[in-house]
Amino acid sequence: MRYPAARRPSLSALLLAALAFLCLPALVAFAEAGTTPSSRRSDTAYAAQTPKLERDLAAAGLELGSPVYLRITKQPAELTAYVAHADGAFRAFRSWPVCSVSGTLGPKMREGDGQAPEGFYKVAPAQMNPASSYHLSFNLGYPNTFDRANRRTGSFLMVHGSCASIGCFAMTDPVIEEVWTLMQAAFEGGQSTVDVHVFPFALTEENLAAQWGSQHLPFWTSLGPAWTQFEATGRVPKVKVSGKVYQVFGAHQGETGAPR
Repeated sequence: MRYPAARRPSLSALLLAALAFLCLPALVAFAEAGTTPSSRRSDTAYAAQTPKLERDLAAAGLELGSPVYLRITKQPAELTAYVAHADGAFRAFRSWPVCSVSGTLGPKMREGDGQAPEGFYKVAPAQMNPASSYHLSFNLGYPNTFDRANRRTGSFLMVHGSCASIGCFAMTDPVIEEVWTLMQAAFEGGQSTVDVHVFPFALTEENLAAQWGSQHLPFWTSLGPAWTQFEATGRVPKVKVSGKVYQVFGAHQGETGAPR
C-alpha cells in the first residue's frame, strides 16, 4: 500500500512556530493571572528603585506595598502618587512633573484628536506593559464606561516613559520606574486595581468659576465632587456611571452627579 507523500510545512508555518518558541518566555511571564507582567527591563527597574523608595516611604511614615492612588493634573502638568497610611487614609508621597502631554484642557473626544483623557480610570496588573517602546508604561483603560457611553473614541492611552507624547502622559524614564515600582509593589501587596484620576486642574470652586463659559465646564463640574471628597478625607471616592453621567458616592453632599 502506498501512502501519499507528507506535505512540507510552508515557510510561513515555520516562521510562526519559531516566533511562538521565541515568545514563550514572555507568554509565561504574562500568564499568571493577577500578577504584574515582567521583563528584564522592569525587573531591573524594580530592583534599582525599591531600596530608595523603601527608605523615602519609611521617612514619611509609609510602606512600600501599601495601596496606591495616582492623581494627574494637566495644569500644572503633574502626577502625584498617594500611598495608604496605616490609618487607611491616603497621603501624598511624591509629585513629579509630566514631561510631555499633548493637547489642551478638556477631555479626549475622538481617536486622533491629540488630546489626553480626563476622568476616572482603573489600572489592573494586566494593563502594565514591561516591554513598552517607551521604556515602561501602563494603559489607563480609555475609553472607560463613561467615555463609551458618550461615544468617545481612542485607544492605547498610556502613562509611559521616554518623555514624548501624542495623547498620552509621558514621564522621564527614572520617574516611570518609580511609579511602576510603587504600583507593582501595591499589586503584590494585594491591591487589585490602582485608581488613576485625571483632572484638568485642581477642581476648586474658584478654579471652576474662572472657567465660566467653557464648553467643558459641565463635565469638569461632574468631576469636582471626587476632587473635593479626596481633599477632605484622604480616601478615594467610589465612582460609577449612570447613563452618560459620572456619579460620585460618599461626597459631603451625598451621592452627586452632573450632566455632561
